[in-house]
Amino acid sequence: MGLKHVLVLPFPAQGHVNPLIHLSHKLVQHGCKVTFVNSEFNHKRVLNAIKNLEGSKIELMSIPDGLGPEEDRNDSGSLISATLRTMPSALEKLIRDINSMDGGNNRITCIVCDTYVSWALEIGQKLGIKGAVFTPTSAAIVALTNNFPKLIEEGIIDSDDGFPIRKGRFQLSPEMPNMDIACLPWSCIGDLALQKLIYHYLTKTVKWSHLTTWWLSNTTNELEHGALSLCPKILPIGPFLKETSADVRSLGQFWEEDISCLNWLNQQPPCSVIYVAFGSITVFDPNQFKELALGLELTNRPFLWVVREDFNNSVTNNKYPDEFKCTKGKIVKWAPQQMVLKHPAVACFISHCGWNSTIDGVSNGVPFLCWPYFADQLVDKTYICDVWKVGLGFDEDEKGIISRWEINKKVEQLFGDEDIKGRSKKMKDTIMNNIAKDGKSTQNLNKFVEWLNE
Repeated sequence: MGLKHVLVLPFPAQGHVNPLIHLSHKLVQHGCKVTFVNSEFNHKRVLNAIKNLEGSKIELMSIPDGLGPEEDRNDSGSLISATLRTMPSALEKLIRDINSMDGGNNRITCIVCDTYVSWALEIGQKLGIKGAVFTPTSAAIVALTNNFPKLIEEGIIDSDDGFPIRKGRFQLSPEMPNMDIACLPWSCIGDLALQKLIYHYLTKTVKWSHLTTWWLSNTTNELEHGALSLCPKILPIGPFLKETSADVRSLGQFWEEDISCLNWLNQQPPCSVIYVAFGSITVFDPNQFKELALGLELTNRPFLWVVREDFNNSVTNNKYPDEFKCTKGKIVKWAPQQMVLKHPAVACFISHCGWNSTIDGVSNGVPFLCWPYFADQLVDKTYICDVWKVGLGFDEDEKGIISRWEINKKVEQLFGDEDIKGRSKKMKDTIMNNIAKDGKSTQNLNKFVEWLNE
């Protein structure tokens, strides 16, 4: 019998591709052959960003996502609807084609899919291929979506479309944090029609996910003990970190990483730099963009700021205010984030609190200033600020803007808070034990690989 051949399928978005690329590298190290299937649109972006695939042991392939070249991939509703129409049949054809090559010696033996494309498990069952799901969010989000009946029964959401029925806070279990009902991930995304679509899609993904007993997650027991107790099927195998810094650029990025920022960091004093990054989807209006720029300048501290080309939704496209001189800062379009956060010059992380960024920050002991944009990021902020106590949130003014003075105030507060710094360092040490040779996450991953090899 040849190598086990795993097909890995992410939902077509950057925050979903990243962790599954990390998992793919781990599977390759365990002797598996991995075929990673992006959407055609994202496949082109990955190839453009990496420039050179030489030495990669992961085979990159693609299938159409159902959207035209000019359509907006950040429009969640359109993307979900298009992928459901197009991707299942395209994936089935791709698998059949792969399985017919080389006299069947290269057959797919397992599908590992993102929770949000867990319809792929049905295709696996149809073709006699075993499967597993990987959740790109926290275990807490899995606990929420798997407890829709409980949320309905307790009068928190309605049974038709998942809309919140009341205001206030709730607790899924005594071991889970008190959460704001307004922060339910599917109810703080866009308009009501989109919220409804996403809620119904999530109910389907929950159903599909139960077609397998293997639910893999980039988390640890110390981070989410309550959620893992509530969803014992979840196998924590995190944190996902780059194995080596020999290859500076990361496979799977949609934008080319600007590694010049690492040399810039080398010139900064230890624990002095504010790292500012809001992920792949967050968009600021011109007023908020201006306040953020002037707030960073007001701190009078060195900062490294990641500003995507589409970060500001103004026609002027990232027009910096006239008063903004950026004498102490460096601005890049995309950064090698894990390497940045590992750098001794970095003192804090102003973040949108996506789960990948949350794991990157806590695994490197970097305190947070939390600025969530939407969806699961609000729940992640609850964990960072209220449960782990390794960060602070910002307060909006009466116009819903986070002002330059608020930014400066919270930066000063965080830099002076030795308790937060101490908890952050302690948490890093605890989490990193999980991926040591005999660590819990290492053992869990070995268990999964044993199952793959059965």
